[in-house]
Amino acid sequence: MVRMEVKLAFPQDRPPLSIISAAKIAGVSVIIDPTLASGSVPTLHFSSGNFIHGVNTILRYIARAASVSSFYGQDDIQAAQIDQWLEYAPLILSGSEFEAACSFLDGYLATRTFLVGYGLSIADIVVWSNLTGTGQRWESLRRSKKYQSLVRWFNSVAAGYGDALDEVTSAYVGKRGIGKSPAPSLKEKMPGLKENTSGHEIDLPGAKVGEVCVRFAPEPSGYLHIGHAKAALLNKYFAERYKGRLIVRFDDTNPSKESNEFVENVLKDIETLGVKYDVVTYTSDYFPKLMEMAESLIKQGKAYIDDTPKEQMRSERMDGVESKRRNSTVEENLSLWKEMVNGTRRGTQCCVRGKLDMQDPNKSLRDPVYYRCNPDPHHRVGSKYKVYPTYDFACPFVDALEGVTHALRSSEYHDRNAQYYRILQDMGLRRVEIYEFSRLNMVYTVLSKRKLLWFVQNKMVEDWTDARFPTVQGIVRRGLKIEALIQFILEQGASKNLNLMEWDKLWTINKKIVDPICGRHTAVLKEKCVLLTLANGPEEPFVRILPRHKKYEGAGKKATTFANRIWLEYADASVISVGEEVTLMDWGNAIIREIKTDNGTITQLVGELHLEGSVKMTKLKLTWLSDIEDLVSLSLVDFDYLINKKKARNHVLSSCW
Repeated sequence: MVRMEVKLAFPQDRPPLSIISAAKIAGVSVIIDPTLASGSVPTLHFSSGNFIHGVNTILRYIARAASVSSFYGQDDIQAAQIDQWLEYAPLILSGSEFEAACSFLDGYLATRTFLVGYGLSIADIVVWSNLTGTGQRWESLRRSKKYQSLVRWFNSVAAGYGDALDEVTSAYVGKRGIGKSPAPSLKEKMPGLKENTSGHEIDLPGAKVGEVCVRFAPEPSGYLHIGHAKAALLNKYFAERYKGRLIVRFDDTNPSKESNEFVENVLKDIETLGVKYDVVTYTSDYFPKLMEMAESLIKQGKAYIDDTPKEQMRSERMDGVESKRRNSTVEENLSLWKEMVNGTRRGTQCCVRGKLDMQDPNKSLRDPVYYRCNPDPHHRVGSKYKVYPTYDFACPFVDALEGVTHALRSSEYHDRNAQYYRILQDMGLRRVEIYEFSRLNMVYTVLSKRKLLWFVQNKMVEDWTDARFPTVQGIVRRGLKIEALIQFILEQGASKNLNLMEWDKLWTINKKIVDPICGRHTAVLKEKCVLLTLANGPEEPFVRILPRHKKYEGAGKKATTFANRIWLEYADASVISVGEEVTLMDWGNAIIREIKTDNGTITQLVGELHLEGSVKMTKLKLTWLSDIEDLVSLSLVDFDYLINKKKARNHVLSSCW
C-alpha cells in the first residue's frame, strides 16, 4: 500500500487519543495539527487533497492501513465486532456508566486476552484509550484491584506497546483526563449495553476450547433466507470462538421437496456469507445405519409399526389416545417393516412410531413418527430406498455419530428438546447439548420455505433470487452488503428473546457501510424536466473529470459535461423565482432571469452564470444534466413488501395482497 502524507487536525482541548494511539501502533505516520475550533470533528487530510471526518471513520482507515495483521479482525464477523466496540466504547466509558462499563469489561475479559479474536485490534486501542483518557478516575480503580481481569488486559496492552502509548499519554493526558476521546454523535440511536453484547457473552454449556463441534443443517428444499443466515453465522461464530469444527450437513430426508439445484445454491449462499466449514455431509449418507437403528428399536420394543390414518393419528396424539397397533408383537412389527422397506401397497399404508409416552403433557413425546414411505426418487440416491427417516429421528442420530457436541437450534423447537434427548437415550447414544437462539422474524415477511415456494410456484416473484425475497441471494441482489447482514445478526446475538425485527434497521446499517464509499452519479427525472438556457454559458460543451465521491478517492472518477443548455427536474424549477440566484452543483451559481410557462406549466428557464457568487448565500442547490446526445436513460425500481400484513404468521397468503 502506498503511504501518503496525512495530517490529523483536531481541537486542542479535545485531542482524539484513540486515533493518535492507533496511528502510532499501526505505523501510520500523521502530522499533528491541534488548531481546529473547539467542538469541531477530527479530520484527516491527505496530500492528494482528500479528507475524511469523524473519529470512527478515521479509526477504520487506520485499521485498514495498519501493519498489524489483526488490527481490523481476521474476517467479516470480527470486523463487525470491532465496529461495535468503536461505536459503543466511548459512550459506555463516560459519565455515570463508567463503573458499570468497567464491571462489564472485567467479566468480558475474564477468559479473553483481547477484545476481539486472538490478536490486538483497533477495538483494544479504543477501549484502552478511553480508559486512559479519564485520567485519575481510571487510575484509582486500577490501583484498587477491583477489576482484576480488566487491569490484567490493560497492563498487557500497555506492556506490549509501551513506548508508543507512553508517548501519547504523556503528551495529552493529565490527572483530569483532558485527552479523553470524543464520543460519536449521540443523535444516532445506540442499543443498550445489555442488548449489544448479549450474543457474545453467552457460553455454550460444557464447551471446551478445541473440542467443540457444531453443525449447520439446512434442508435442501429452497434457497437460504435471512433466518438461515442467522443460524449459519452463529454456528460459525461458536466454532471459531472455541477453535472447533463446523459441519455443513444437508438434512435430505424428504425426496419430494429436495433437489440438486437447492443443494448447489445453499452452498453458494454459505460461501456468500463467508462461512468457512470443515466438511459437507448428507443425512442420506447414513440411510443404511438409520434403517438398522429403526429395526433395532423395533426389536427392543421401543418402536412399532402403525397404519392409523394420518388425520386420526393426529387427533389421537392430541387427545393422548394410544394407537390400536401400539402393543403389536415384535414379529408383527418386523413383518410390516419389511413391507415398508419394499414399498409394497401394504407398506405404504404404514409408518414407524417411537414408543415413548402417550400421556406426556409435552405432545412431541406422544409416540412421534420415525419413518414413513415415499415412492419419489431421491436427488442423490435415486430410487434405492422406499422409506425415509423423519427429521426428529435422523437429527439426533446423525448429530451423535458425527461427533457434534452442541446442536444450535432456534427456540421454535423448544418443545421438541425433550424428544431429542429421549430419542438419543433410546438409541443408546451419547448426549448432544442443545443450545437455543431466537428465531429471526421480520415485518411483512414470511420465512417458511413452504410459503416462499408458494410465491415462486404461483409466479408472484421472478424466482428465489427476486429482490423482494428474504433469501440471501434476493437481499444481496437488492444491494445488501454481507457485512451489514453480519452486523445486524451479531447485534441480536444468541439471545432467546423473540423479536419482530424491522427491515429499516438492516438497511440503515447497510447505508452506513455503503454511503462512505459509494460513487455518486447525477440523474434527472425525465418526466416534465425543464430546460435551463444559460445566456453566457460555454459556446461549445466541455468535459471535466470529477470524483465520483468527494470524500472517497477509491470510488474513481466520472466525466461531467458542461453546456449552455441544461436539464433541471420540474420539482426544482417550480420553486425558483425570477431574479433568484441558485447553485448548480459541481459548477457554481447562476441567476434566473426568465421563467416561461404554458397554461401554468413551466416549460423553460433562462438565466446566466454567476460563478463568482457565493454558494453559501443561495437557498437552492440544484442537480442538473447537460442537454447532450450522450445522456443515458435508466429506470429506478422502488421495491415494496410482498405482503401487506406486518405479522403474517397465520394468514393465508392469497389474502395478504
